[in-house]
Amino acid sequence: MTPEEWIDHDPDPGTAEELSACAPDELAARFARPLTFGTAGLRGPVRGGPDAMNVAVVARATWAVARVLADRGAAGSTVIVGRDARHGSAIFATVAAEVLAAQGFSVILLPGAVPTPVVAFAVRHTEAAAGIQITASHNPPADNGYKVYFDGGIQIVSPTDRQIETAMAAAPFADRIERTPVEPADAGLIERYITRAAGVRRGAGSVRVALTPLHGVGGAVAVETLHRAGFDQVHTVGAQFAPDPDFPTVAFPNPEEPGATDGLLALAADVHADVAIALDPDADRCAVGIPTASGWRMLSGDETGWLLGDYLLSRTPDPAAAVVASSVVSSRMLAAIAARYGAVHVETLTGFKWLARADAELPSGTLVYAYEEAIGHCVDPAAVRDKDGISAAVLVCDLVAACKDQGLDVPDKLDELARRYGVHEVAAVSRRVADPGEAAALMARLRAEPPTALAGFAATVTDITDALIFTGGDDDTSIRVVVRPSGTEPKLKCYLEIRCAASDDLTSSRTYAAALREQLVASLAHW
Repeated sequence: MTPEEWIDHDPDPGTAEELSACAPDELAARFARPLTFGTAGLRGPVRGGPDAMNVAVVARATWAVARVLADRGAAGSTVIVGRDARHGSAIFATVAAEVLAAQGFSVILLPGAVPTPVVAFAVRHTEAAAGIQITASHNPPADNGYKVYFDGGIQIVSPTDRQIETAMAAAPFADRIERTPVEPADAGLIERYITRAAGVRRGAGSVRVALTPLHGVGGAVAVETLHRAGFDQVHTVGAQFAPDPDFPTVAFPNPEEPGATDGLLALAADVHADVAIALDPDADRCAVGIPTASGWRMLSGDETGWLLGDYLLSRTPDPAAAVVASSVVSSRMLAAIAARYGAVHVETLTGFKWLARADAELPSGTLVYAYEEAIGHCVDPAAVRDKDGISAAVLVCDLVAACKDQGLDVPDKLDELARRYGVHEVAAVSRRVADPGEAAALMARLRAEPPTALAGFAATVTDITDALIFTGGDDDTSIRVVVRPSGTEPKLKCYLEIRCAASDDLTSSRTYAAALREQLVASLAHW
């Protein structure tokens, strides 16, 4: 399709006018590479053209999803549509719902802005054929996205994504795609989600909670869910509570970014909280802060993963039938925890589209927990087969309450795990790249000329689908570095883990592991 044809058939006069005003070079750039499916969907800036998020792209993508569903014999089935509060989300969700309705599907358009886990839950709860959530998660304010669920509320994988892209390429002009008005549904599915998420508690007692949704859509749902779970003392960061697509108080709306949780930790200290919770803007991820002897700090995603994995398995009636999963870029401690309880551990490729399928080939086991180091946790796979920051927050608070009941705190629990399974020092280092081509070139160079040593230990390399895994060590020390391109950002990411043998001398083990980490981080600059 030529730029002129696209502009002539753009159903949004605003983006049509914007494209018409572009200089020739800019226009050529916007039509050079259309959006493609990455992490279960599309993600890009809100603006005109096929390389961005706009009404035309959403209409064509939804027409393609409808075509793929129909080809699979699901014509006329139910599809859930939801959205966050980003720029463009309301109109994009409306367009998606209307295109599906015109194609004969029974559409449930969730009312207002909702957390992404609500959509994943709704697909599974209603046995819908698919779900679409308009969201760009923790991307910058200028972005939006289009996330697709099939298969019982699980993010799509290949070949489904490629089939949708193929159908998009054959879609009619956007202004010729039929649309039928859809009235938003009531809040019944949101209510059922809250009830289910509140029910993930295993224990009793209460804790004082500090919480921020980082200007996203999780605030009200999270507070109500925590209240129903028995956590009445929830204090929120007022300046960050209401959804705001400009994310004015943070440089980058991601709890993992430096400075993003400063307001949360200040509130936690002020109210003498027992735990601090930061949700990302679409509330599918959960970062945890804890008080320590030297002040408040945020846990890594791996530390939270160890704690929740151990907590869930310790309260699972039949651990031998349980499956837990972590991604290849996450810590290996969960595997050791699973072995102690007699549970099955599965390591998957990166992303919840794989983690949610970890028990697919294990007929005698059922997934009870999955996590990845990027603060994503799936704590109730029977209801939500995706990462879910709100139900994870409930379980974190439950764990902290259980620790209090035993006269312990979270650092005590982490020490207990370190003594049992060894100190695991984790870190992540990112290198920004201009585009996917630069990331691919760097990966190709590492494949051709892999490093021969890791912090003084001889290194071996394993090449898997989307990553390189470098390992080294001896009987007492294990070093692992995983390198892969980011699926959502222009970055090459390196994930480090140093494991020391189990010992009661945690101070010495941690000092040694931290020194090895610093050596590794310094050497990565030359890779």
